[in-house]
Amino acid sequence: MFAVSLGDDGAELRPLEPWQAEEYLAHMDRGREFIGTHIALPDFVTDLPSARAYLQSYADKTAADAGRLYGIWLDGTLVGGVLFRIFEPAHGTCEVGCWLEPGAVGRGLITRAVTLLIDWAVDVRGMHRVEWVASAGNTPSIKVAKRLGMTREGVRRESYLYRGVRHDSEIWALLADEWRAARAAR
Repeated sequence: MFAVSLGDDGAELRPLEPWQAEEYLAHMDRGREFIGTHIALPDFVTDLPSARAYLQSYADKTAADAGRLYGIWLDGTLVGGVLFRIFEPAHGTCEVGCWLEPGAVGRGLITRAVTLLIDWAVDVRGMHRVEWVASAGNTPSIKVAKRLGMTREGVRRESYLYRGVRHDSEIWALLADEWRAARAAR
């Protein structure tokens, strides 16, 4: 297994795999209400079998080169994650996403972790387009997309049915050349 440092604050990015289902469930239980404010992930991970099944679904996606899942650990505790929800090498497109427990918010963990994912997707895998989809009401997620230099491409009105309510989804994206140019300018 590997771990990539996310800075000098004790944060690491690691693969999140089925054998870690108990740790993942404990993390989800700690952040369930907060994480579930905008995304359905806590609704799918409610017990050990569902936690294991969710992690296995991403292990299967990884094996099929169709997605990947990584956890963010802070001082040895799983506090969030980032993922390639969609990964389509043949088309050169992918979608990144994230979640975080409330105690880890405001440290830049998501921005740092997603930066690593985008670097890998663009530089190693040759992805041309990286997308970010967020509920229009999820201001922190939209701020991450802006910090990453993504462009807001549009809104899918009432496209996301969540807990019986339809929400607008904002589509943000960046192209490989834009990412490389922004990185060179930093």
